[in-house]
Amino acid sequence: MRHFFYYALIPVYAITFSLAFILSPVFYSLFGIIVPLTLLGFYDILQKKHILLRNYPIVGHFRYLLEAFRPEIQQYFIEKDIDGRPFSRDQRSVVYQRAKGELDTAPFGTQLDLYRVGAEWVDHSMNAQFEARELDRVVVGNSQCKKPYAASRYNISAMSYGSLSKTAVLSLNKAARKGKFAQNTGEGGLAPYHLEGGGDLIWQIGTAYFGCRNPDGTFNPELFEKKSQLENVKMIELKLSQGAKPGHGGILPAAKVTDEIVSIRHVVKGMDVLSPPRHKQFSTPVGMLEFVRTLKELSGGKPVGFKLCIGRFSEFFSICKAMLKTNIYPDFITVDGAEGGTGAAPREFTNHVGTPLDDGLNFVHNTLLGFGIRQHVRIIAAGKVIDGFSMITKFALGADMCNSGRGMMMALGCIQALRCNTNQCPTGIATQDPTLYKLLDVEDKSMRVARFQQETLHQVKDLLWAMGLGQVEEIRKTHVQRRIGVGQISSYEDLFPTIATGSLLDAKTLNPKIKAWMDQSSAEKF
Repeated sequence: MRHFFYYALIPVYAITFSLAFILSPVFYSLFGIIVPLTLLGFYDILQKKHILLRNYPIVGHFRYLLEAFRPEIQQYFIEKDIDGRPFSRDQRSVVYQRAKGELDTAPFGTQLDLYRVGAEWVDHSMNAQFEARELDRVVVGNSQCKKPYAASRYNISAMSYGSLSKTAVLSLNKAARKGKFAQNTGEGGLAPYHLEGGGDLIWQIGTAYFGCRNPDGTFNPELFEKKSQLENVKMIELKLSQGAKPGHGGILPAAKVTDEIVSIRHVVKGMDVLSPPRHKQFSTPVGMLEFVRTLKELSGGKPVGFKLCIGRFSEFFSICKAMLKTNIYPDFITVDGAEGGTGAAPREFTNHVGTPLDDGLNFVHNTLLGFGIRQHVRIIAAGKVIDGFSMITKFALGADMCNSGRGMMMALGCIQALRCNTNQCPTGIATQDPTLYKLLDVEDKSMRVARFQQETLHQVKDLLWAMGLGQVEEIRKTHVQRRIGVGQISSYEDLFPTIATGSLLDAKTLNPKIKAWMDQSSAEKF
């Protein structure tokens, strides 16, 4: 029975011969189907790689065919509007509708179960505000910064050219120019497509120092100085770790190191390119901050900060101790949540390494308050921030700004096909296949991304007014509620308590857990 389909071809041969001989020679054309199937079945039985195909020749291929289409079948025929991971169909639809300028209202009430544990909402006011004014921009740059940047509240998160196609990168940059917000380059270096659109840029410097490195992978200050002073570059972000795979490096195989990649990243053609899990330029918190100061000086005084996904809490305490010791303060800190990530990563890292955004964001905000240095540093939140409500919750937890990667990708046209790691992205966004990315219309997609960003900020403004507030700075943790059980509701202030300014500087008042982190931390080591 396991080989039934294969052996059934024998009578098919006899029937085909009979039909061709008795009725018409046209039936010989059927051998164009039967012979390849026979050869396939013969190969399946002889090969040793797939036991399923050896046991079930020919018919076993249907299993792999169905598996290939499983994500599409799941997405289009099985999942409900509020199902789907990492983003539900309802979440994706909101992005598409706002990007296209279509009707984005929902009929007949919410589909969410508001009585489930984890349901969240904001408290509205009977004294709702209504003022025809835009959200204020955020000035990034402390007293040690000579060229502060007035940033939008909502910007494009780090995505490198290489992970994204050239047309996708250019579309995002043109959108940034049209909407007056910023695009983070990702760690892959400053590509021509980042600069061509004329949009504001946050140049990310990763562990491999792409775009400002020597052939041996060390930092090249001359290259950095030259590029960082470009007009489009408004801020510099030092990447310590990212939410998708914190503590994990990467390798770009030699086969993928094209002449263009060599030019952009300043790597050696014909050799594998390593992105190490840690920086070579420094090994201590003090060293990191001295490097931040160096980057600021070389860039002519532009805002410089760093990005990380929170891991060991004591290590962030070490960074804060180093700030106090050196009197060097980053202009901003980007907190990436473990739920973030636009590219590919090992599943163990994606699922089980790093602190989720809400917890990490609250910890960073509280720690800066506790050390009495919050006023020097802006905080940027990144990780599944795709609508006005998610932005409100991040502002409540201490963020000054938000970044979005996948939201912007969906505004470009991403359909969550989950093929980002295969070079087969069907929308031409996360691929280097020219047959796919050349069909992405830059002008149309840039307008969609700009429109999505503007509409999302518009929803933030509407929510603020409904809450009786005028600006983001007025949002408090008490404004956001979460159901924690049947008949039990807690505000963010209950769930994520705020600590007093300077409270971490008095060792006598620290609880045992925080005291342990404090004892483990040092400005001289991570």
